[in-house]
Amino acid sequence: MIEEVVVISPRGFCAGVARSVKVVEDCLRIFGAPVYIKHAIVHNKTVVHDLEEKGAVTVESVSDIPRGSIAIFSAHGSPPAHYAEARDREIRVIDATCPLVAKVHIEMHKFLKDGYRVVYIGHKGHVEGLGVIGEAQQYGQEIPVIESVDDIERLPYGAEEKIAMLTQTTLSIDETRDLMKALHKKFPMIIEAPAQDICYATTNRQQAIRALAEEVDIVLVVGSQTSSNSKRLQEVAQQKGCLTYLIDSAEEIKKEWFSGVKKVGITAGASAPEYKVQEIVAQFVAGGAKYREVEVIKENIYFTEPIELMKIKNGGI
Repeated sequence: MIEEVVVISPRGFCAGVARSVKVVEDCLRIFGAPVYIKHAIVHNKTVVHDLEEKGAVTVESVSDIPRGSIAIFSAHGSPPAHYAEARDREIRVIDATCPLVAKVHIEMHKFLKDGYRVVYIGHKGHVEGLGVIGEAQQYGQEIPVIESVDDIERLPYGAEEKIAMLTQTTLSIDETRDLMKALHKKFPMIIEAPAQDICYATTNRQQAIRALAEEVDIVLVVGSQTSSNSKRLQEVAQQKGCLTYLIDSAEEIKKEWFSGVKKVGITAGASAPEYKVQEIVAQFVAGGAKYREVEVIKENIYFTEPIELMKIKNGGI
């Protein structure tokens, strides 16, 4: 019988996700439905579904947005070509790019402008990376994406070349550190951004789940399979030797997971809504488990809304 459910904090929405979801809700209130979103606003199917129920329409390319419409560009960031295409189609863009992702875009510009070859540690094909790498088009440079030490060994650069590294914001801290060490070993002159690119929420949630995995028998990570940061949470707990499942909702829980289990741990990825966590907690509590909340790190980060939206709210056109 499950005796206790331990819910860890911080979990769930980070400041960037909370900002992006509010942008969509504000635009629906101001402009009315439909409001178009280029790419899923965040990588969580519950959040996307809830917003679509309110009138948001998710598309994958600018060409799918009707001319002259209101469009929100997702939290993951977009390449400059998408903004140019939107202007050509007279689409009014509200940019919901997470400020911490925008920071990596700015760093890419700076390094390329200063004559560096840039390598990007991230998941090949991930939408965040595609946006960052898209910044290099105007400089005519191909940006290699590094997922493994083998990728590093294949880089054709000399040890003395000017090389800089950037990273996706939602990576595993430990794996990224190993790749950065390998890059430093092969290219002793390589430089990094002044502040790490992996975001505070990713770092904090990974630290919290490590603590959680040490005191429970099984961990449930609330989040979608499309969410990079949620999948990294699952991996971190598994690396601590704890049985871990990534689920979107209570409906996905299977009884056979809990044979011999007394303590269940719960956390949530940075794009997972809190009400899904509480539905899962309620299911265990209804079965007789005690509830305990543990705060590992206190978060008080807040991002201001996009400048385009502030202008609209202040009476701008």
